[in-house]
Amino acid sequence: MDTIPITVGGAKALEVELLRLKDQERPRIVSDIATAREHGDLKENAEYHAAKEEQGFIEGRIQDIESKLSRLQVIDVKHLNQDGRCVFGTTVKLLNLSDDTKITYQIVGEDEADIKLGKISCHSPISKALLGNEEGDEVIVKAPIGDIIYEILEVQYI
Repeated sequence: MDTIPITVGGAKALEVELLRLKDQERPRIVSDIATAREHGDLKENAEYHAAKEEQGFIEGRIQDIESKLSRLQVIDVKHLNQDGRCVFGTTVKLLNLSDDTKITYQIVGEDEADIKLGKISCHSPISKALLGNEEGDEVIVKAPIGDIIYEILEVQYI
């Protein structure tokens, strides 16, 4: 069974989601199904079928999270060898050398990646180019629009 790398924050977010699904969503949907059953014929009861479908999604997500939690490898970047290299969990400030724009990313696991929050998957092309490099290095990212050259301005272990 493969382990799943995740940051401390990502692991906590999964645990919070699991608690919410079990303590709030599961009881709510059971109540919705009971209410829909009271409306009679289940074959033509759209509320009942919608509630049962939602129940399936909730139970599937609960199983998915429980499976992931059993395989997590929680990595606390604060406890890593802080030698200035880009590794899983680090926050990296970059300079795009073609247009002089700056951007900051944190390298995280698949389940916590969110580009809007500046969190990129450790399996993304940018992460793959960054991993193992350090401040001052130039990296080439193979992107769908072509190669992008970044300079690593700063590596943070926060």
